[in-house]
Amino acid sequence: MDTQIDVSQAGERNSPAHVVSGAHAASDDAPLYEARKQIYPQSVNGTFRRLKWAILAITLGIYYLLPFVRWDRGPGAPNQAVLVDLEHHRFYFFFIEIWPQEVYYITGLMILAALSLFLMNALAGRVWCGYLCPQTVWTDLYLMIERLAEGDRRERMRKDAGSWTVQRVAEKIIKHSLWLAIAWWTGGAWVLYFNDAPTLVRQLATFHAPAIAYIWIGILTFTTYTLAGFMREQVCVYMCPWPRIQAALTDENALNVTYRYDRGEPRMSVKKAKALRAVNGKAGDCVDCGQCVAVCPTGVDIRGGPNMGCIQCGLCIDACDNVMRKIGRPARLIAYDTDVNIRRRIEGKENVFRPVRVRTVLYVVLILGIGGLMAGKLFTRADAGVAVIHDRNPLFVSLSNGEIRNGYTVRFSNMAPVERRFVLKVQGLPGSRIEIVGEDKNTSGREDVEIGPDQTRESRLLVFSGAAKPEGSSTPLSFILTDESGKVVATAKDFFRAP
Repeated sequence: MDTQIDVSQAGERNSPAHVVSGAHAASDDAPLYEARKQIYPQSVNGTFRRLKWAILAITLGIYYLLPFVRWDRGPGAPNQAVLVDLEHHRFYFFFIEIWPQEVYYITGLMILAALSLFLMNALAGRVWCGYLCPQTVWTDLYLMIERLAEGDRRERMRKDAGSWTVQRVAEKIIKHSLWLAIAWWTGGAWVLYFNDAPTLVRQLATFHAPAIAYIWIGILTFTTYTLAGFMREQVCVYMCPWPRIQAALTDENALNVTYRYDRGEPRMSVKKAKALRAVNGKAGDCVDCGQCVAVCPTGVDIRGGPNMGCIQCGLCIDACDNVMRKIGRPARLIAYDTDVNIRRRIEGKENVFRPVRVRTVLYVVLILGIGGLMAGKLFTRADAGVAVIHDRNPLFVSLSNGEIRNGYTVRFSNMAPVERRFVLKVQGLPGSRIEIVGEDKNTSGREDVEIGPDQTRESRLLVFSGAAKPEGSSTPLSFILTDESGKVVATAKDFFRAP
């Protein structure tokens, strides 16, 4: 709902002290620490507000509903599309299954996320903070509920300044009840990613869920309710490190929400600006209505220049555009722009936008390179594995028949959804033989191993030198795992120790 404002009588600020300079420096008299003032963000309609609503619906829809999406992986395998299976040490994401030894995929995703954040910052400043950050998304949702329960900015300010009434108490109860319900379901949705969602929902509803589930729901209920309901902009300004980090990663060509002071100054009322333009005088488009500040979720006055509290959400752009339409002036007095372009316009030059530059190209190359390596590794990885660890003590045992024996711990992995039989062979020591403890003895230099579907098996392996004597105290060995058709599916290397 557009807010009705009287811009014709807006205050005048055309003295030199109020003309915004290119530096936009804050006053030297500003206190180092300032008491928090209650912020009442006003609702606004416009392009960026609609974009934020769309992103909010998509991101929260994914978060709350994704645990219920099913994905058939065959008999005996979990059918939840996205699941962190702590009991069996697996992470499932649709057709992808990550094992504990493949944690480097998680590391790679974290690196890609960081590089993507750097790229977004180089292109459009804190666009992550303004549109995609969980703190922003949940705060927007909480603000919407607050407006529905208590009214918009002016109404909430009037009620908070007045005395308590039955109506106000009822509105507060409704608001906080809805806040707590959202916070509880936020925690509930989180634990659904760690167990079968429909099953856990039934257990939670009948109070038969594991205690750890209730504990985590309680923790996330508290944090969501507190951070989105009460702390809000304090999280962005004081708790989050990103505003401080991104300042070192941006440059003058990055698009940021910017007050175009080359067009907005000097500020004055609509009537005075009209009269001044009639005699070819200079009058800025800004009428000092304060709507850009009223809609800001962190209470920042964008006209003061770059500010760590600005999350680049673009709501001030919508508010200013609404005012400009009412007074018959061009839109985008506040817009995504660069300081370079402001200086160019002052000099009478055309705008220049440079999304393609060294740092953005570097980020894109790194993202594509790392992403390509991860994808290549993922789609070409084997569905079986073998890992070998040599005994530390003793390194070898001399037997009475003259043979040398080495002991190893071997872990076999079968990543396929069906039971498989493998054959283990050892190469590098001619005449040697192997024995898996607990299996039938085999003198042919090989051992057959059966591994269940999507399972690992750890065994004790003994390697005997046989008739041949090792040359030297350390002989390289290759442990080769083949399937029943003779195809090599995994290999591992170690050493055979001898006197």
